[in-house]
Amino acid sequence: MSIQVNNLSKKYGHQLALDSISFSIPSGEVVGFLGPNGAGKSTTMKILTGYIPASSGDASVCGLDLAEQSLEVRKLVGYLPEHNPLYLDMYISEYLLFAAGIAGVKNTKKALEMAIELTQLGPERNKKIGQLSKGYRQRVGLAQALIHDPKVLILDEPTSGLDPNQVVEIRNVIKNLGSEKTVLLSTHIMQEVEAMCNRVILINKGKIIADNTLEGLKETAPSDSLETIFRNLTSHVGSI
Repeated sequence: MSIQVNNLSKKYGHQLALDSISFSIPSGEVVGFLGPNGAGKSTTMKILTGYIPASSGDASVCGLDLAEQSLEVRKLVGYLPEHNPLYLDMYISEYLLFAAGIAGVKNTKKALEMAIELTQLGPERNKKIGQLSKGYRQRVGLAQALIHDPKVLILDEPTSGLDPNQVVEIRNVIKNLGSEKTVLLSTHIMQEVEAMCNRVILINKGKIIADNTLEGLKETAPSDSLETIFRNLTSHVGSI
């Protein structure tokens, strides 16, 4: 399994953000990680990237235990956080070469061209990041996540701030990447889930309440839209 999570919990003081969740994701699957704000999505993603530790339970990425082999896991994961941190005074190419160097990429120029091509940053590559629109900054963040050719991509709201044309382009990029990488992405946009994902994991109040293929989830309420199914499930804690 590319991602394995067993009875994972996370507490912030007295607040239980994750309540003993478990799931596994094989290689080559694009999984939509859905839930209302505050459900535990970003917390789970931060644990899986080694950004924060779990309070209890365990998780592994590509067979490597996150608690014991966090640095090795980070080499295998590309991460786009919800609030995309960028150095605004750096040029796009400069920043991506910097990111590639930190990631230990041997052929940084080749990696740069690959990331720019995939995210279609070519026309803007010689601009400073601070001069870019929010949509193009999001592309830079995605390029940074891809620069070291990771086996696993964890993307928190990857199309945030993109215009409709850019959304379609990035959706296609992510869907194509899913043929060779494991992708876990969060989004509030149900059309994105239907366009990109093979499977849906739905979390609410720190608990997983649905884990199904996209088609299987739709079959639970054939007359309802995915948005309606989401709203019905998250208005109370049940399970599918």
